[in-house]
Amino acid sequence: MSILDLIGNTRLIPLRHMTSQKSARILVKLEVENPTGSMKDRMALAMVEAAERDGRLQPGGSVVEYTGGSTGVSLAFVCAAKRIPLHIVTSEAFSKEKRDHMAALGAQLTLVPSPTGGTTRALTLEMIETARRIAASKPGSYWTDQLNNTDVLPGYARMADEIWQQSAGSLDAFVHSVGTAGSFRGITSRLRALNPDLQAVAIEPAESAVLSGGPSGSHKIEGTGPGFVPPLWKPELASKIAPVSSADAMAMARELAKEEGIFAGTSTGANLLVARRVAEQLGPGKTVVTIACDSGMKYLSTALYGQI
Repeated sequence: MSILDLIGNTRLIPLRHMTSQKSARILVKLEVENPTGSMKDRMALAMVEAAERDGRLQPGGSVVEYTGGSTGVSLAFVCAAKRIPLHIVTSEAFSKEKRDHMAALGAQLTLVPSPTGGTTRALTLEMIETARRIAASKPGSYWTDQLNNTDVLPGYARMADEIWQQSAGSLDAFVHSVGTAGSFRGITSRLRALNPDLQAVAIEPAESAVLSGGPSGSHKIEGTGPGFVPPLWKPELASKIAPVSSADAMAMARELAKEEGIFAGTSTGANLLVARRVAEQLGPGKTVVTIACDSGMKYLSTALYGQI
């Protein structure tokens, strides 16, 4: 058995205190149970193993990626387990815990400054270009290019199968935040194949609501809202797009920790905020599924938990 075998098969549990008798039940997929405490372990493994299988990543080669942190931590974990050198492009806009975690797992880091201190279109594009240059300068390197990499979709389809089995096929709505759009697309596509009537709600930062047709802006919901419509985004999969502010997402994440004992990040707060709204709209006898995307341990030094 390998440590990589611990990825996936995370539990799906009901909220006990943050729903009412007048709302649908909310089931939360605990992706914090993955080895790095993040659902991105699934995509990292899928990208690396697909590239190994078809020869894009040769023995002795290295991996390069740009990331806000969780994908980088997951890639660092997978590459450490496989003894593959990894070069990560990231920024001080993302939590120090994530950067330290990547370095601890052996990743080489290049930092791109963020003038606003948050995620913006300009920052994302500069990180992408930096990763492209690094990959081009290193013979034998493989740039995973997560915003364009469809290898992640089968990994998230397997996650959808877990949700379907764990909920006994009883789910009426799926709610999830959008970053690269890989997880929303992979999970929703599979769940829709199993239940064509599923309501799927996509979440984006209110400060950068580009999926809703708004302007790009700076926000603090790490792992979401790159500032432009990501190439993997399929608008036809979303029944609705729900903007959530960074402040509201953080407040909900803190409430989730105190009320349910689920210690998670800002994107999870956004997920729960919208899941509660949807649950209230659907009413009793219905089921809403959402995701605890990653552990709150990744955000202890940030505004999410560092100023409590």
